[in-house]
Amino acid sequence: MKKTTILALFLFALFSNAQENTKKSYSFSLQQAIDHAIQNNYQAINAGRDIEIAQQKKWETTSMGLPQVNGNISYQNNFKIQTSLIPAEIFGGTPGEFAEVTFGTKHNANASLALTQLLFDGSYIVALQASKTYLEFYKNYKRKTDTEVKEMIINSYGSVLLANENAQILVKNKTILEKTLFDTNETYKNGLIEEENVEQLKITLSSVNSNLNYINRLKEISLKMLKINLGINLDDELIITDKLDNLAVSNMDMSFSSSDFDVKNNINYIISENFVSQRNLELKLQKSKALPTLAAGVNFGYNAFGDTFTLLNTDNKWFNYSNLGLNLNVPIFSSFGRSAKTQQAKIELDKAKTQLTQSEQQLKLQYQNAKSDYEFSVEQYNSSKESLKLAERIENKQQIKFKEGLSSSFDFTEAQRQLYTSQQNFLQTMVDVINKKASLEKITSK
Repeated sequence: MKKTTILALFLFALFSNAQENTKKSYSFSLQQAIDHAIQNNYQAINAGRDIEIAQQKKWETTSMGLPQVNGNISYQNNFKIQTSLIPAEIFGGTPGEFAEVTFGTKHNANASLALTQLLFDGSYIVALQASKTYLEFYKNYKRKTDTEVKEMIINSYGSVLLANENAQILVKNKTILEKTLFDTNETYKNGLIEEENVEQLKITLSSVNSNLNYINRLKEISLKMLKINLGINLDDELIITDKLDNLAVSNMDMSFSSSDFDVKNNINYIISENFVSQRNLELKLQKSKALPTLAAGVNFGYNAFGDTFTLLNTDNKWFNYSNLGLNLNVPIFSSFGRSAKTQQAKIELDKAKTQLTQSEQQLKLQYQNAKSDYEFSVEQYNSSKESLKLAERIENKQQIKFKEGLSSSFDFTEAQRQLYTSQQNFLQTMVDVINKKASLEKITSK
């Protein structure tokens, strides 16, 4: 029993070690995280595969107008040959009577090779153009996906930084508060202050501990979300190297928001243009169906027959046949069915053009909103920075007054809460600057 237990523990240790060895470790700055995600994010990977599918689809369409070669081998066993009736008088029989005869052989075989070539088809020409537009659409969609992935990584990266900074500040506040509580409690024991002062600090400390526990849980969740967006395993180690304040400062560029906005550079507008092109090609397709089509074909084959199965014998006789043909199909009258389809395609094209105009106006409005939000975030950053300095000074003065007995615990606690709120607001404004800059870059395609 003891040996079995030792063996089980040994195998478990080996398994655990193997599991740990499969884990990977990553260390990313924000830009490195963006570059990694564009290559490894799950959505980005599938968007790249859509391009590969579109490329194969383009070749599939192209091949329709190239020579097509098909081979055919068939075998037929007529185990019961069909009976036919013919006038008996052909064979000297009684007029008006019919003789029962069978035609054919029991074993028939055929081997053939056919070559066909499309010479002219208006639909094929339009299909070639459409395949290029189809490929272009998925290239644009990949570009849109990359833009969205970039914004998503910036937001996720910022959330992790925010949680980390929050945790550090709360730990610092907790350390200072615990020391203040200890000193206050000692003063209370000496009978120099009232117990209410101690109790008020305990309430504040309890609130800080609760927030710290929440932030620690949020750190783990934010980091896992970033891992998913990066396309790495949740069990892998991830270290982020950028600092929140450095990123916020580097993203404050008011000249960027003042530059001219060209809606035609926006990927959503480009995709809308692509959609108009598709509708225009659909209209051409319907019009092309009124044109004639011309195709050529060459057939070459051999037939063999017999009442006994000797088709595979070398001395069995095979009969050659071959032909060359042209097929011209001319649409003449469709009871206005083609005209109705053409009108539908024309209306769909007009709808696409209207949607393009609508998209242009909406993007201009989105740019104005994003620009305003970014400028406001920068203003809020500067304002919160000054407010934090004031809150720190106020809290410091109240702490000195409280220790000297010149201020009540309520005033001191209120100054602390004001400081903690200012700290949170300042951190949030840094994240807002980063995120709003990312939103503005997404619209301007920069």
